[in-house]
Amino acid sequence: MDFEDSAKTQELQKRVSAFMDEHIYPAEAAYSAELAANTAAGKRWSALETVEKVKAKAKSQGLWNLFLPVDSAAASGYAGAGLTNQEYAPLAEIMGRVPWASEAFNCSAPDTGNMETIARYGSEEIKARWLKPLLEGEIRSAFAMTEPDVASSDATNISTRIERQGDEYVINGRKWWISGAADPRCKVFITMGKSEPDAPKHSQQSMVIVPADAKGIKIIRPLNVMGYDDAPHGHVEMVFENVRVPVGNILLGEGRGFEIAQGRLGPGRIHHCMRLIGLAERALELMCRRASSRVAFGKTVASQTVTQERIAEARCKIDMARLLTLKAAWLMDVAGNKVAKTEIAMIKVVAPNMACQVIDWAMQVHGGGGMCDDFPLAYAYAGARTLRFADGPDEVHRNAIAKWELGKYAPAKPGDEAMPVTRF
Repeated sequence: MDFEDSAKTQELQKRVSAFMDEHIYPAEAAYSAELAANTAAGKRWSALETVEKVKAKAKSQGLWNLFLPVDSAAASGYAGAGLTNQEYAPLAEIMGRVPWASEAFNCSAPDTGNMETIARYGSEEIKARWLKPLLEGEIRSAFAMTEPDVASSDATNISTRIERQGDEYVINGRKWWISGAADPRCKVFITMGKSEPDAPKHSQQSMVIVPADAKGIKIIRPLNVMGYDDAPHGHVEMVFENVRVPVGNILLGEGRGFEIAQGRLGPGRIHHCMRLIGLAERALELMCRRASSRVAFGKTVASQTVTQERIAEARCKIDMARLLTLKAAWLMDVAGNKVAKTEIAMIKVVAPNMACQVIDWAMQVHGGGGMCDDFPLAYAYAGARTLRFADGPDEVHRNAIAKWELGKYAPAKPGDEAMPVTRF
């Protein structure tokens, strides 16, 4: 693995960092004020003009769809930046320093994963109808997978039914934690459900494209996250009641849903983890600045040994998480998601836990201020904590890592080939 970023990435890092300095950080106060005003006016699901203005500037500067990988760019017919996972990762870190910044570059979840999914697995008709407006930032989307009635960390449990009736699929089921579903800009759902209940375990699920205005879709309630509702994007509980879509809305084919999910989540986990690293970096920066400016018991907080230990440990944890995530991105690029599965699982455990710890230490240094929205830390902590669930909880990834590790030392069976060791 090359520890030096490509010339293309270095140039984009400079441009994205400069854009953050000029347009994102200065807009944070306006973002919070507009969000509060919309909430007070009963319009909390309305798109924020603060973000829309910044998006227009990013698009005009060519800082748009930077996430779109080479293969998806080719499949979509849209050039994008054409970056590899390893090249995009440092950019995701920079954007991650402000939770809403990724949207300004049209690089936010769940749209990124949905766009890649449609580019790779959608028909030409689906691409024409949904992918182009998503890439242009004209609409947003949602990914309807998680359900309240089953342990959705095991995707084979998904019970929403997708039944074929003639030239249509009929969808029935209840979903929750569906990000962006209440956003009026959300125009399409990629929906996962069980279409082949008698098929082998990993061939029972399918994914279909469902227009947001289809009859039978009902939003039950918005869900808050540790006291935050995340409007105007947010998360909801919703139901599909006899929702009908044409059979042409299937992605890849019946029974291929689990396969699509596995392909979709790999790059998304890189994005999530690098954004968390950016969030942790900013928390450490705020921690150092606060500790250097506050005096307690006759000396600065920065002079307290416990603070110094935490700052040093934070530096170590952030850098270790970054290196592991970059290794996973590199391995995905050179060998594919399947070969990189252990590294992908490891970063999904390491990065959220690291970010939660670093942000927590930063909150301690800020005292009471760390618990309120005068500083971005409380909101950052809530976001980081949710990432210990999103894309699979810690326990699922740890079990997988342990299984693969134990497999290295299992007694060899006749005909088994030696397990390759990956180095970089």
